[in-house]
Amino acid sequence: MKNLLYIGNALSQKGKTSTTIDTLSKSLQKEGFNVYVVSRKTNKLYRLFDMLFSIMSYRKHVDYVIIDTYSTLNFYYAFLCSQLCRMLKLKYIPILHGGDLPKRLEKSPKFSKTIFSNAYVNVAPSLYLKSYFQDKGYNNIKYIPNTIELKKYKYQERAYKQIKLLWVRSFSKLYNPTLAVKLLKSLREQGQQASLCMIGPDNDGSLIETKQLAKKLNLNVEFTGKLTKEQWHEKSQEFNVFINTTNVDNTPVSVIEAMALGLPVISTNVGGMPFLINNEVDGILVEPNNIEAFKNSILNLIRNKKATDQIAANARKKVEEFDWDIIKHKWFSILS
Repeated sequence: MKNLLYIGNALSQKGKTSTTIDTLSKSLQKEGFNVYVVSRKTNKLYRLFDMLFSIMSYRKHVDYVIIDTYSTLNFYYAFLCSQLCRMLKLKYIPILHGGDLPKRLEKSPKFSKTIFSNAYVNVAPSLYLKSYFQDKGYNNIKYIPNTIELKKYKYQERAYKQIKLLWVRSFSKLYNPTLAVKLLKSLREQGQQASLCMIGPDNDGSLIETKQLAKKLNLNVEFTGKLTKEQWHEKSQEFNVFINTTNVDNTPVSVIEAMALGLPVISTNVGGMPFLINNEVDGILVEPNNIEAFKNSILNLIRNKKATDQIAANARKKVEEFDWDIIKHKWFSILS
């Protein structure tokens, strides 16, 4: 049995959205791996100390250190943790997250090279990041997509008598949540019977901003706050279009989940999204921050049920490739 130390922001129990560190660690544990998860500290400085201390504490007990690696402040967590692993001669595996990570390669080339060139292997959850890193000369890259347990996702055909929009993400400026509210306003102004539900916790104050905009525009938007996967999956049965309004992205699990549930997806054409969605085949891609493009795509979907049902069916078939029973073997090949 292999012992793993998983370094990242394990904050789902603190009101934050569940991320890869929550789902992947549990999946690996079910497969017989012994996984230590760090850190659940909410204070950023304490969290960093906890990560570094845990590497020191477990250095004689773990075979690999997995490090969630993002483009923002967490990039420096990854840098410090990876260098401590190097000093201790521990094999470390960065998981590359976030559609803005390519910008980080450009902004911090020396730090990036130090992290990624010395890794045992770098795991890219999207072909977008895999191809970008390879273009920059990093060849120790393995593509392992984000996963779902497909048996937990009930596929459901949708009715399209009214427009019922669903948005699922943490509220962050990067994900442009206010666009969803502006889109609802535009649909209503055109005389459409449309509703909007937005699911997710606040990340940077964007939830308050989005609620204020809805109130200013006199729109009754449903804000649920954070829900468990089971709760939002059940909630999703009431809706018929999933919108992803982000300005920056990789391959978000929420979009993969929507595809599995039979919700037709309309997403901005940014980052890894064109690597996940084949436009007008298994989803719709539109230019970022473009209300008219979103609105026209929604209207096309609800007016052409047969074509929309086919898009949803194609999407479900595509995400069958992301089932854990398939993806787990890619992890086994690294961790064996």
